[in-house]
Amino acid sequence: MGFIRFADISDAAEILGIYKPYVEETVITFEYDVPTIAEFVRRITETRKTYPYLVYEEDGNVIGYAYAGAVRERKAYQWTCELSVYVKKEMYSRGIGKALYEKLLEYLKLQNFKIVYAVITAPNPQSEKFHERFGFTNIAVFKKTGYKMGEWLDVLWMEKVIGEFEDEPAAPTAIGGITED
Repeated sequence: MGFIRFADISDAAEILGIYKPYVEETVITFEYDVPTIAEFVRRITETRKTYPYLVYEEDGNVIGYAYAGAVRERKAYQWTCELSVYVKKEMYSRGIGKALYEKLLEYLKLQNFKIVYAVITAPNPQSEKFHERFGFTNIAVFKKTGYKMGEWLDVLWMEKVIGEFEDEPAAPTAIGGITED
């Protein structure tokens, strides 16, 4: 049985090990080159300043991770974020992605985010169904947005409302300011 915790920079090598096959073998990510461990340390550090970056650990090994990040940099977008989740391929269908997303969404609600987005290379029926089970709805398809592995690829945007829309909303709280009961 595994557990979810916040990612640490010491997890960078294991996280990179999960991500590498997605870069090299799929169109799920639009990255062409596998990032370095130093780059993943930077990504974890920068993300954790504001957003949750979670890992699923089992028997001392990281086998999945999920995080949120900015949709756009302008201040008016501060109540929205984009989500990502990656699981070791041999660990699919064990509920790890689901558990990570549940915890990620829980933190984002506590932080006062209002809408979360999933940005998916399309078609990807498995990811689309995964997000639909969480209540995400399709809002846009950007045709032939990326080119990877010899093909032009569409990108599907899905959204989920997770907060109330007050007239004068408080800014989201950085993840470091959130404590669990």
